[in-house]
Amino acid sequence: MAGRVVAVKDGDTLELLTADKRLVTIRLAEIDAPEKGQPYGQRAKQALSDLCFGKEVTARTVVIDRYGRTVARIYQDGTDVNAELVREGAVWLYRKHLKDQSLIPIEAEARAAKRGLWSLAEREQVPPWEWRRAR
Repeated sequence: MAGRVVAVKDGDTLELLTADKRLVTIRLAEIDAPEKGQPYGQRAKQALSDLCFGKEVTARTVVIDRYGRTVARIYQDGTDVNAELVREGAVWLYRKHLKDQSLIPIEAEARAAKRGLWSLAEREQVPPWEWRRAR
């Protein structure tokens, strides 16, 4: 599916307007961004926005989740947006749903370089799934 990104809800969810004027909510596959109230949450949202807001993208659907969202890999002008967010340190790999093993060394390199959320104090590096569970 292809279209223009018309909204970025958070660091791993966007809205796509297709050529036939359908609005599709897309959750980026295999990654999990810090929540809005979490350290780095706003910067993760900005990272996704910088990569694709207002731009034409292609979404390769992986699955439709239990909330009815399309879960997909997003590509903008040849860039794998999901992988780029990992490279920038804006998101965690969501290992529970990870299929693309090539993302593991990308995350490890971002951690080692202390990019993005990996530059936060260790006590602030709480994976979003743990942060949500605690609330």
